[in-house]
Amino acid sequence: MGRVIIFTGKGGVGKTTVAAAHAVKAAKDGKKTLVVSTDMAHNLSDLFMKEIKEEPVEIKNNLWALEIDSNYEMGRHYGSIVEAFKKMLPYGSGVDGEVLEDIVVFPGIEELFSLLKIKEIYDQNTFDLIIVDCAPTGETLSLLKFPELFSWYMERFFPIEKVAMKILRPISKVAFKLELPDELAMNDIEKLYVKLGSLQNLLKNREVCSVRLVTIPEKMVVEETKRSYMYLNLYNFNVDGLYINRIIPENVDNHFFDQWKEIQKNYLEEINSVFTNIPIYKIKWYEVDINGVGALERIIEDSLDDRNIFKVLKTIINETFEKTEKGYRLDVYVPFADKREFDLFESGSDIIVKIGNFKRNIPIPHTIKKYSIASAQLNNGALSIYFE
Repeated sequence: MGRVIIFTGKGGVGKTTVAAAHAVKAAKDGKKTLVVSTDMAHNLSDLFMKEIKEEPVEIKNNLWALEIDSNYEMGRHYGSIVEAFKKMLPYGSGVDGEVLEDIVVFPGIEELFSLLKIKEIYDQNTFDLIIVDCAPTGETLSLLKFPELFSWYMERFFPIEKVAMKILRPISKVAFKLELPDELAMNDIEKLYVKLGSLQNLLKNREVCSVRLVTIPEKMVVEETKRSYMYLNLYNFNVDGLYINRIIPENVDNHFFDQWKEIQKNYLEEINSVFTNIPIYKIKWYEVDINGVGALERIIEDSLDDRNIFKVLKTIINETFEKTEKGYRLDVYVPFADKREFDLFESGSDIIVKIGNFKRNIPIPHTIKKYSIASAQLNNGALSIYFE
């Protein structure tokens, strides 16, 4: 069983460098390693100073790199579904082709196929370790939550049996001048649904997949890192490490950096005080650009000497259901959550938790569907929802 480690953080904090350094270290340790970029603004080619495209390219012994082209992947997997949706538009033939392509592509679907590519590579069992360099945090959160969200919509919008589709298809074509998805498209939709389920299982498998945050000791970045940690826990991902990048070394003897060192010291203390339950790694600010394998080896030697760094460093259980005297209690781990930005409500068979601009549908187990929400409390980073 291989490992998947996902690196994310605010834009400009050095995610690509940290991810690539791990990949080089793993390759040197004898692990067959693939480093993958899902960011549309790919940087791996610049970092390794080698052209990297939509299929894995060998960088050195045991190390491959891949810059995923989401449009390329969507074309491989989504063709018949796109054609089916085009036919469902009654004026399809009169719309410009490029405009039509944009109409039938759901927001986020391109990024979804980036994840499906990673799942496809993982299933091939070619690599011991897959390291993922993700886009900035907001895009990463949208990317990681999309399989669950898209599955939820598919369950509600595509429950039509094939027999019913065969009956409705000729009627819709005559009466409404549109075509419902044909059997080939429905098969592709079903296959996509199954793939989404297995993709979710991979991303939520705490023995296989970890998310690691990269930050720097500055106010805006630290605050975003705390929010990212909260949202990743809300969506039930296992965050097992934090990397503080670009720390000015103490031995830098230049008055220009004195105040910066004091500012960084304050935020380093804050990070250490609030992220007490996951390992923290510190990476200094180098005097030169980090380009090429040789430069990455400096980071490995200075900061990544932990022999267990590729193992699951911490396992946090984000959601638990427990029996109580009057019913059940659902505990959801949401560190740093603010009660003022918090909302909770029931919708059918789901509990919807909304924090800020993000919300999550948590399915209610069948055994407690006859219970109703009696109360909810947010204490010490844990949301407790009581069913009676």
